[in-house]
Amino acid sequence: MDKTTNALNWFEIPVTDMERAKHFYQVAFGIHMDEMNMGEMLMAGFPGEPGSGKAMGALVKSEYHKPSTDGVVVYLNANPDMSDVLARIEGEGGQIVMPKTQITPEIGYMAFFIDTEGNKVALHSQE
Repeated sequence: MDKTTNALNWFEIPVTDMERAKHFYQVAFGIHMDEMNMGEMLMAGFPGEPGSGKAMGALVKSEYHKPSTDGVVVYLNANPDMSDVLARIEGEGGQIVMPKTQITPEIGYMAFFIDTEGNKVALHSQE
């Protein structure tokens, strides 16, 4: 991989209840997620532009996907300021486990939350 290639191209967040998880993420982030049946996997995609070179991802329900608070952490974009997203997370059944915390003035802020499925997920924003 050369230095101009983005190391991340796809992510999957495991779910056990697709409707509950889809509702949570749609409300918390103010987005619409389309469902796709991929044989053994039910998916709901985050908004994105295929072929843009930017990472894309989905909620995924299958026997191979198990929600967890351990392991890899995905940082979701909450620009320009994650405060609105954080305010909606708890109202939708999620739990803030690390509040908005400055990384550095140049890099911005981060926070961790547990979603309705039991996954630990992170947020990043510039403000």
